[in-house]
Amino acid sequence: MIGTAEYPRIRRWDRWSTSRWFASVLIMMVVVVLAATAVGAVVLSRTASVSNRLSDRISPARTAVVELTAALVDQETGVRGFLLSGDERFLEPYARGLVGERTLLARIRQLLADEPVALADLDRVEQQARDWRGTVADPSIETRRRSGDPAAAVEAVLSGKAAFDAVRARISTLDGHLAGIRDRARADLDAARRLRDAVFLGMAGFLLLLICVLAVLLRLVVLRPLDRLSVGVRRVAGGDFDHRLAVRGPADLARLTGDVETMRQRIVEAYLASQRARAALEQQQLELHRSNADLEQFAYVASHDLQEPLRKVASFCQMLQRRYSDQLDDRARQYIAFAVDGATRMQRLITDLLTFSRIGRVYDDSRSVDLDEVAGQAEANLAGAITDRRARIERPPLPTVPGDVTLLTMLWQNLISNAIKFRHPDRDPVVRVAVGEAGGMWQFSVEDNGIGIDPKYADKIFVIFQRLHSRETYTGTGIGLAICKKVVEFHGGTIRLDDTYRDGARFVFTLPRTPAVDATAGTTGTDAELAPATR
Repeated sequence: MIGTAEYPRIRRWDRWSTSRWFASVLIMMVVVVLAATAVGAVVLSRTASVSNRLSDRISPARTAVVELTAALVDQETGVRGFLLSGDERFLEPYARGLVGERTLLARIRQLLADEPVALADLDRVEQQARDWRGTVADPSIETRRRSGDPAAAVEAVLSGKAAFDAVRARISTLDGHLAGIRDRARADLDAARRLRDAVFLGMAGFLLLLICVLAVLLRLVVLRPLDRLSVGVRRVAGGDFDHRLAVRGPADLARLTGDVETMRQRIVEAYLASQRARAALEQQQLELHRSNADLEQFAYVASHDLQEPLRKVASFCQMLQRRYSDQLDDRARQYIAFAVDGATRMQRLITDLLTFSRIGRVYDDSRSVDLDEVAGQAEANLAGAITDRRARIERPPLPTVPGDVTLLTMLWQNLISNAIKFRHPDRDPVVRVAVGEAGGMWQFSVEDNGIGIDPKYADKIFVIFQRLHSRETYTGTGIGLAICKKVVEFHGGTIRLDDTYRDGARFVFTLPRTPAVDATAGTTGTDAELAPATR
């Protein structure tokens, strides 16, 4: 007997179950993914912010500055054309430039709200443009309208050019500041993009590293113990029942290993028990062989040595009765008759018992047997009883079955003999035979119109030496149906009393089919389809 395995101590991290390991790995990956998502969102937001500042504010501001310059130039050109020509139509560009200047100043201030240096330059540009209009443009226009002197207008244009150049210079300074801001914004954008790329590459590398680490961890903690368990189980399944399974890995895998180890121990115990039972069975077989040899010896003695004294007793009793009959009274003659009858019945019992013991031991031939010939031989053996009792046998053509001719002849002869023997006193015996198929076997029925059998004795009638009637009423040893049952079971079939039949007795039995289909076979069907036919 193998005792309970002493398992090694499980490490603390091995106490986690497989589901807990996978849950932990999943949570870790979720945390890493969320962290990477957050970092990526921050980096992308930073990159988008720098890009938006450059594209949505700095670049439009520079464009607006260029448009502002054009608006101021329109004002200066319109004033100059009016002063030289005196035509009021030249003041239209001046008026448009003035409106455009106000609009562009407001837009530039909105775009450069977080650029104080550029706003300061813008304020100076606005102030200088206002000073140019207040000191040069507007007074010159008024003077030209009043005097109408072109010479004075030319002098005003020349004197105002220096003031307008100062405004242009201030605009150029503002544009230079905006160019610097644009360059810094581009540099910030490039830096943000490099940071973004580096962060995403780092996250990808970290995720790959994490996946590798988790794969190695799961391999060491879960998969390797599982592989060891699989190898151990296959080794045990291959016949190495002495191989003990080591408990390693997560808690649930350790419990599974323990259960498999317990099962292995039980298998080993059962195997050892089966080995002991096999040895005992072999010993019993040896004893059975010896017992069979003794039985054969007994059968020989019963067939020769025991019957000889019985024949001698019966013979001398009969001689005694014939020679001294006139000297004996009725009681003495009755005693001698009892002795002769007892010896004769003992001989029949020994003969029947010997026949019963030889079924499957002496009579064990197996070949194709034509049941038509077998049944015909049985009827020939019973010809005297059939004639004396005016019996009629009705049977269809019977098939060929594999079996022993002698045993099958015993079977039919006993069944027909019983049907004739237990006849009804008010009618002549009629025996009907039917054949059909049932479950791949031939199924036969032998029924009569005799006294019948009470269904409560359906099992008792097949027991050896069991009788339902006294010897004075019906002769025989009570072994006929037991022989029938043993013959049928020896051929692989079954026999039973049909307890639904009420007009006598009906026995139903099965015999195996031959591999080839018998062309002489009668009708086929189930038990309900058995069709008797008169021969």
